[in-house]
Amino acid sequence: MLIYPRIDPVALQIGPLAVRWYGLMYLIAFSQFWWLGRRRILSQPRLIKAGWTVEELDDLLFYGVIGVIAGARLGEVLFYEPAYYLSHPLEIFAVWHGGMSFHGGFLGVLLAMAWHVHKTGRNWLDVTDFIAPMVPLGLAAGRIGNFINGELWGRVADSSLPWAMVFQHVDRLPRHPSQLYQAGLEGVSLFVLLWLYSRRERPRGAVSGMFLMGYGTFRFVAEYFRTPDAGIFGRSEVVSMGQWLSLPMILIGVVMFARAFRRRA
Repeated sequence: MLIYPRIDPVALQIGPLAVRWYGLMYLIAFSQFWWLGRRRILSQPRLIKAGWTVEELDDLLFYGVIGVIAGARLGEVLFYEPAYYLSHPLEIFAVWHGGMSFHGGFLGVLLAMAWHVHKTGRNWLDVTDFIAPMVPLGLAAGRIGNFINGELWGRVADSSLPWAMVFQHVDRLPRHPSQLYQAGLEGVSLFVLLWLYSRRERPRGAVSGMFLMGYGTFRFVAEYFRTPDAGIFGRSEVVSMGQWLSLPMILIGVVMFARAFRRRA
């Protein structure tokens, strides 16, 4: 079995200033979003024809950063640990300790994109189709940050599993490194799927629908290897809070994908 390496969560410290790996993962996520978005705009004439510019990408990133951080933290507070944060309200602002909900961040981004749509007059689905392929690698970076923090560890695994890992700060049992599973599934795999699919012109809403279906499915599967969170419905080993939140994403994604091709027909 492998032993969790217990990585120092502080990447760099200069006097009282500490730069944490978790924060650097968010910086990497936002940087790759900007780089991929710029590459998409400059390499796909249809996007330039549709009026997309690097300057508008900068605006999208600015609103997205606010939506991700605020939404992800509030999602963790409201969906997963409301009792704890009610007792420790100042901990809500300690984002460097980890505890950022994807589903909350997703809702925060939707609100940020709604503001962008209101400001620019663009079609909502055109905006979500544009940003969807640039999101998954940022999710992968976030999961690596979870791994470095030693949080969101997996369920107990068979000791014969070659990559079963002992998280010594939890117990001495072999567990699935579920953070890395999620980085590979909802991060790298979803990125490859969406990046290749979006290279050609698709019906409006199809890329967004595929993102919802892909993320929801990958997350639902990965939750079977991750120690379930208590959530607002209590702890469940059968259907976890993450799976409950992923089911609507899958259903909405299927509807969006089907409607996109029906409209084109």
